Amino acid sequence: MTNRNGALSGAVIAVAGAGGPAGRATLMRLADAGAVVIGSDNDPERLAEAVDAARYAYGGATVIGDTVDLLDRQSTQDWATHIEKDFGRVDGLVHLVGGWRGSETFTRTNLDDWDLLELLLVRTVQHTSLAFHEALQNSERGRYLLISAAGASKPTAGNAAYAAAKAAAEAWTLALADYFRKAGKAEGAEGPTSAAAILVVKALVHDAMRAERPNAKFAGFTDVTDLAEAIVGVWERPAAEVNGNRLWLTEKP
Repeated sequence: MTNRNGALSGAVIAVAGAGGPAGRATLMRLADAGAVVIGSDNDPERLAEAVDAARYAYGGATVIGDTVDLLDRQSTQDWATHIEKDFGRVDGLVHLVGGWRGSETFTRTNLDDWDLLELLLVRTVQHTSLAFHEALQNSERGRYLLISAAGASKPTAGNAAYAAAKAAAEAWTLALADYFRKAGKAEGAEGPTSAAAILVVKALVHDAMRAERPNAKFAGFTDVTDLAEAIVGVWERPAAEVNGNRLWLTEKP
């Protein structure tokens, strides 16, 4: 059964990119914490499996899957609007949309990789933040969480496109954090009442990866269940403490 007295009891939280392993773990942990969870993904079948898994694990939990094209600004806005209309508010957006392309060396960088990663890692952040910012600011516990990579702070030669896209997504999220800071001040609050924060990992690992590579150590990787735990933990900290901050789940490079 879902924990109706959990830390996020009654909170309404959207999860973008909910169909992957990290999304599945996050849906489950949010449902366990008592939240109403609305996940989106561009793969309807994968999303349905993740939603069904969370519902099965936590009977009575409200877990919904919406197929949304986050590369379309109006579709993303419509998603945010209907969540707020259906549930009365939005208390969080967890941004898990991922993607990776790399090269052997800097000189072999393919700029087609940038074109793809700019869409997946930057444009989706732009669309979700612009669509959800007002509802999150209106919430008493609004949180916008970007999952980023340590490589954004210390790019390697073969990861130029990926690191640059992640760095751009981080900058955009920090601009949203400044919006929350100024909005809180305008409302007479001492600090922000909502927060935008960045959870930084080296890379993610899950059980299927371990099964495929039983001898791999995955040093410094963050398990998707630990990421999900950290995501829930952000709501347990004051907005002013997390707003505009990078929360490191791995060693700083």
